[in-house]
Amino acid sequence: MTDTPITPAAHIRRFLGSPAGGASVLLLASLAGLAWANSPWAADYAALIATPMTLSFLGERGPDNIAAWISDGFMSLFFLVVILEIRKEIISGHLSSLRHIALPLIGALGGMIVPALTYLLVTSGHPDAMRGWAIPVATDAAFTLPIILALGRHVSAGGRAWLMALAIFDDVLGIVVIALFYGGSLYWPALLATLAVTATLIGANRVGIRTLWGYAAGGLLLWASLLASGLHPTLAGVVTGLCLPAAARGQGAAPLDRVASMLGPFVTWVVLPFFGFMNVGVTLRGMHAGMMLDAVPLGIMAGLMIGKPVGVFGATLLSVRLGIAARPAGTPTTMLFGLSLLCGIGFTISLFIANLTFPAPDLVMPAKMGIFAGSVLSALAGWLWLRFTP
Repeated sequence: MTDTPITPAAHIRRFLGSPAGGASVLLLASLAGLAWANSPWAADYAALIATPMTLSFLGERGPDNIAAWISDGFMSLFFLVVILEIRKEIISGHLSSLRHIALPLIGALGGMIVPALTYLLVTSGHPDAMRGWAIPVATDAAFTLPIILALGRHVSAGGRAWLMALAIFDDVLGIVVIALFYGGSLYWPALLATLAVTATLIGANRVGIRTLWGYAAGGLLLWASLLASGLHPTLAGVVTGLCLPAAARGQGAAPLDRVASMLGPFVTWVVLPFFGFMNVGVTLRGMHAGMMLDAVPLGIMAGLMIGKPVGVFGATLLSVRLGIAARPAGTPTTMLFGLSLLCGIGFTISLFIANLTFPAPDLVMPAKMGIFAGSVLSALAGWLWLRFTP
């Protein structure tokens, strides 16, 4: 009896359904934006991302072009999916106990504090550049997961679980940073409306309301009130994700699982590629290699390539030595260090924070180049270490 051969179409379907497929599309879309922005048709690219798109009832704070709608609107869905994933892990996955939560959480905290301090050290004496201290604090799970899966036997199952939990916590900490440091001036009536909508969503969960339309409507109202309040509107995705019921009833799936299965593919194949396409498209005209040594790109690269692995690895080892948490099963110190190197891949959240920090192109363009270079070099260093270190 012969095995049925796998057709090319089946290979394609398998690839598109894998984490590597989503990461590849995000990377290709980002490179397409970069290529278009530096082609003879660069003016068309600039016109495309600046295409006016407004809703008058949102007022002056509302998104006013396609790029703003992606960053301030559709990225709310990205944060919603992130929160749903971490809730699923806490309920029944690798984070289902405090001891399992402690190690990646402590690593994520170290991986936030040390890169920020590294960036501030490199950019000291440049007040405008120092505002970007939060850019290198997050790890991009969309890229780290495909890399560790591609490494196969070179990464233990415990190491994979630890790194993915850490990347998710990193994203959550990045969201907290955005909420605390990157909002506008507060408008208190809208802030009170935000609190009222949040309380309504919590109440709906408590009384057992499970219809998705109700939570969708609440999430939209919350997004609009956050936009008007001066807080960043993408926090609507975080709050809505925290309020969705997680328990299943009867034979049906829980609302949390239903939303994750519906929105996950849309975020992976539409939202994140468009975000990369519209944010990595920086013009390289007039730029040269020496400019990567300017304060902003150098600080970002140092934060991602040095601060991130030092913070993650140091905090993790310290917590193990103090007995706070156990080292991941089957994960020696050398493997832990290689995984810490991969934490320097700070693509999506880093680009997001860069746009909020530096609205003017004279700093945001070098920042994006620093993010791109630092993330690629971190990925390469981590892969080589894990692949060839015994």
